[in-house]
Amino acid sequence: MTTTPPPPRPAATPAQALSAMDDLIAASMIGQQEMAQRLGLNVSDLTCFAYVIQAGENLLTAGDLATRVHVTTGAVTGILNRLERAGYVTRRPDPEDRRRVRVAAVPSAVARVHELYAPHYDRLNALFADYSPAEIAVLTDWFTRATTLANAYREELRER
Repeated sequence: MTTTPPPPRPAATPAQALSAMDDLIAASMIGQQEMAQRLGLNVSDLTCFAYVIQAGENLLTAGDLATRVHVTTGAVTGILNRLERAGYVTRRPDPEDRRRVRVAAVPSAVARVHELYAPHYDRLNALFADYSPAEIAVLTDWFTRATTLANAYREELRER
């Protein structure tokens, strides 16, 4: 069985890559706002819920969420209160420390979110299919490193 090589990629400069990245970020921000509205949430609450989903059975604490979303534990308590009232999460006692709670996603809420995002992720997976495993490795490395840089810069700004 022969596979067809990926199409040649057009040449691009770092400035063009940054411009394309800015366009993706803007489209993603607007898209997240629209997705959150459709789910009856705000973007911060949806972001926290996404982290809860991502954690799966490894339930997060409120402190874990505060760290990931870069908000105070007081702010995350408000977020969790809203998510709980809206039927997205439940809180469970931490079996190792009764003073802490763990956050679990409500399965029907996970299904609603997946239903909304599935067509978009299907299209992204089809787009990834146009790339070789080596190219996907480069993309994954770049996304990971760019996220680390963005988080570090945000921390620097907070310290100023």
